[in-house]
Amino acid sequence: MRSQAISSAQTLFQSRLATLEHLLRSAQTYFEESESFFDESESFLQMRIVADMLPFGTQIAFTCNQPRNFALWCDGKPADNLAPEVTSLRQAHEYLANTQALLSNINPDAIRVTGTTRVDLGKGAYLELTDGAYVNDFLIPNFYFHLVTAYDILRMAGVPLGKKDYMLHLVPHIKTA
Repeated sequence: MRSQAISSAQTLFQSRLATLEHLLRSAQTYFEESESFFDESESFLQMRIVADMLPFGTQIAFTCNQPRNFALWCDGKPADNLAPEVTSLRQAHEYLANTQALLSNINPDAIRVTGTTRVDLGKGAYLELTDGAYVNDFLIPNFYFHLVTAYDILRMAGVPLGKKDYMLHLVPHIKTA
Protein backbone atom coordinates (compact mmCIF):
# COMPACT_ATOMS: atom_id res chain seq x y z
CA MET A 1 0.00 0.00 0.00
CA ARG A 2 1.20 3.48 -0.78
CA SER A 3 2.01 5.85 2.06
CA GLN A 4 -0.85 8.17 1.02
CA ALA A 5 -3.37 5.32 1.45
CA ILE A 6 -1.88 4.50 4.84
CA SER A 7 -2.08 8.14 5.87
CA SER A 8 -5.73 8.35 4.71
CA ALA A 9 -6.70 5.27 6.73
CA GLN A 10 -4.80 6.64 9.73
CA THR A 11 -6.71 9.94 9.52
CA LEU A 12 -10.04 8.14 9.09
CA PHE A 13 -9.47 5.99 12.16
CA GLN A 14 -8.28 8.95 14.27
CA SER A 15 -11.27 11.14 13.45
CA ARG A 16 -13.84 8.38 13.94
CA LEU A 17 -12.27 7.37 17.26
CA ALA A 18 -12.82 10.98 18.31
CA THR A 19 -16.48 10.39 17.44
CA LEU A 20 -16.56 7.29 19.63
CA GLU A 21 -15.04 9.26 22.48
CA HIS A 22 -17.72 11.93 22.00
CA LEU A 23 -20.43 9.26 22.10
CA LEU A 24 -18.98 7.82 25.31
CA ARG A 25 -18.82 11.25 26.98
CA SER A 26 -22.36 12.06 25.82
CA ALA A 27 -23.60 8.82 27.38
CA GLN A 28 -21.75 9.56 30.63
CA THR A 29 -23.33 13.00 30.84
CA TYR A 30 -26.80 11.72 29.97
CA PHE A 31 -26.78 8.91 32.51
CA GLU A 32 -25.28 11.11 35.24
CA GLU A 33 -28.04 13.69 34.76
CA SER A 34 -30.90 11.30 34.03
CA GLU A 35 -33.62 10.70 36.61
CA SER A 36 -33.76 7.12 35.38
CA PHE A 37 -30.08 6.72 36.22
CA PHE A 38 -28.99 3.18 36.87
CA ASP A 39 -27.68 1.89 40.19
CA GLU A 40 -24.08 2.24 39.05
CA SER A 41 -22.71 5.03 36.88
CA GLU A 42 -21.00 2.55 34.58
CA SER A 43 -23.87 0.10 34.07
CA PHE A 44 -24.61 1.54 30.63
CA LEU A 45 -21.45 -0.21 29.44
CA GLN A 46 -23.45 -3.45 29.67
CA MET A 47 -26.38 -2.23 27.56
CA ARG A 48 -27.10 -4.04 24.32
CA ILE A 49 -29.63 -3.83 21.52
CA VAL A 50 -30.78 -7.44 21.85
CA ALA A 51 -29.74 -10.28 24.11
CA ASP A 52 -27.52 -12.05 21.57
CA MET A 53 -25.53 -8.92 20.63
CA LEU A 54 -22.47 -7.71 22.47
CA PRO A 55 -22.81 -4.83 24.96
CA PHE A 56 -21.75 -1.21 24.51
CA GLY A 57 -18.46 -1.73 26.35
CA THR A 58 -17.49 -4.57 24.04
CA GLN A 59 -18.41 -2.42 21.04
CA ILE A 60 -15.84 0.10 22.29
CA ALA A 61 -13.16 -2.61 22.49
CA PHE A 62 -14.04 -4.01 19.05
CA THR A 63 -14.14 -0.52 17.49
CA CYS A 64 -10.66 0.14 18.92
CA ASN A 65 -9.34 -3.23 17.72
CA GLN A 66 -9.51 -2.28 14.05
CA PRO A 67 -7.30 0.85 14.17
CA ARG A 68 -5.14 -0.81 16.82
CA ASN A 69 -4.44 -3.76 14.53
CA PHE A 70 -3.97 -1.37 11.61
CA ALA A 71 -1.21 0.43 13.55
CA LEU A 72 0.41 -2.87 14.54
CA TRP A 73 0.18 -4.11 10.94
CA CYS A 74 1.88 -0.93 9.70
CA ASP A 75 4.71 -1.67 12.12
CA GLY A 76 5.03 -5.29 10.95
CA LYS A 77 3.60 -6.67 14.20
CA PRO A 78 0.83 -9.28 14.60
CA ALA A 79 -2.73 -8.36 15.50
CA ASP A 80 -3.38 -8.05 19.22
CA ASN A 81 -7.01 -7.53 20.17
CA LEU A 82 -8.07 -5.79 23.36
CA ALA A 83 -9.94 -7.71 26.05
CA PRO A 84 -13.63 -7.48 25.10
CA GLU A 85 -14.91 -7.15 28.67
CA VAL A 86 -15.03 -3.39 29.23
CA THR A 87 -16.36 -2.96 32.75
CA SER A 88 -15.36 0.59 33.68
CA LEU A 89 -15.29 4.04 32.15
CA ARG A 90 -11.61 4.25 33.01
CA GLN A 91 -10.94 1.15 30.93
CA ALA A 92 -13.04 2.47 28.01
CA HIS A 93 -11.16 5.78 28.02
CA GLU A 94 -7.80 3.97 28.28
CA TYR A 95 -8.68 1.84 25.24
CA LEU A 96 -9.48 4.98 23.25
CA ALA A 97 -6.37 6.87 24.39
CA ASN A 98 -4.04 3.92 23.80
CA THR A 99 -5.48 3.31 20.35
CA GLN A 100 -5.11 6.98 19.42
CA ALA A 101 -1.49 6.88 20.63
CA LEU A 102 -0.75 3.83 18.46
CA LEU A 103 -2.25 5.60 15.45
CA SER A 104 -0.27 8.76 16.15
CA ASN A 105 2.97 6.79 16.06
CA ILE A 106 2.44 5.46 12.53
CA ASN A 107 4.99 6.72 10.05
CA PRO A 108 3.38 6.13 6.63
CA ASP A 109 6.79 6.24 4.95
CA ALA A 110 8.24 3.49 7.16
CA ILE A 111 5.51 0.85 6.99
CA ARG A 112 6.54 -2.79 6.95
CA VAL A 113 3.71 -4.61 5.20
CA THR A 114 4.28 -7.83 3.32
CA GLY A 115 1.70 -7.73 0.51
CA THR A 116 -0.59 -10.37 2.02
CA THR A 117 -2.12 -10.47 5.47
CA ARG A 118 -3.56 -13.50 7.19
CA VAL A 119 -6.58 -12.90 9.41
CA ASP A 120 -7.43 -15.72 11.80
CA LEU A 121 -11.19 -16.12 12.21
CA GLY A 122 -11.12 -18.87 14.85
CA LYS A 123 -11.86 -22.59 14.66
CA GLY A 124 -9.14 -23.01 12.02
CA ALA A 125 -10.73 -20.58 9.55
CA TYR A 126 -8.74 -17.67 8.17
CA LEU A 127 -8.56 -15.13 5.37
CA GLU A 128 -5.56 -14.25 3.25
CA LEU A 129 -5.98 -10.72 1.96
CA THR A 130 -3.88 -8.30 -0.05
CA ASP A 131 -2.79 -5.22 1.87
CA GLY A 132 -5.49 -3.09 0.26
CA ALA A 133 -8.20 -5.68 0.91
CA TYR A 134 -7.09 -6.06 4.53
CA VAL A 135 -7.54 -2.35 5.18
CA ASN A 136 -10.50 -1.57 2.90
CA ASP A 137 -12.50 -4.81 3.04
CA PHE A 138 -11.76 -6.07 6.55
CA LEU A 139 -10.58 -3.38 8.98
CA ILE A 140 -12.66 -0.40 7.87
CA PRO A 141 -16.00 -2.25 7.50
CA ASN A 142 -15.52 -3.94 10.90
CA PHE A 143 -14.61 -0.58 12.42
CA TYR A 144 -17.79 1.06 11.13
CA PHE A 145 -19.96 -1.91 12.13
CA HIS A 146 -18.93 -1.63 15.78
CA LEU A 147 -18.99 2.19 15.80
CA VAL A 148 -22.53 2.23 14.41
CA THR A 149 -23.61 -0.48 16.86
CA ALA A 150 -22.23 1.57 19.77
CA TYR A 151 -24.14 4.61 18.48
CA ASP A 152 -27.33 2.55 18.07
CA ILE A 153 -27.12 1.15 21.60
CA LEU A 154 -26.90 4.65 23.03
CA ARG A 155 -29.76 5.93 20.86
CA MET A 156 -31.89 2.98 21.94
CA ALA A 157 -31.07 3.83 25.57
CA GLY A 158 -32.34 7.38 25.10
CA VAL A 159 -29.06 9.25 24.88
CA PRO A 160 -29.90 12.40 22.91
CA LEU A 161 -27.65 11.85 19.90
CA GLY A 162 -28.23 12.72 16.29
CA LYS A 163 -26.51 12.42 12.96
CA LYS A 164 -24.33 15.44 13.81
CA ASP A 165 -22.89 13.48 16.76
CA TYR A 166 -22.05 10.57 14.47
CA MET A 167 -20.66 12.76 11.66
CA LEU A 168 -18.39 14.92 13.86
CA HIS A 169 -15.58 14.66 11.33
CA LEU A 170 -17.58 16.95 9.00
CA VAL A 171 -18.23 19.72 11.54
CA PRO A 172 -15.02 21.61 10.66
CA HIS A 173 -16.20 21.72 7.02
CA ILE A 174 -19.61 23.29 7.71
CA LYS A 175 -20.08 26.65 6.02
CA THR A 176 -22.84 29.18 6.38
CA ALA A 177 -24.21 31.49 3.69
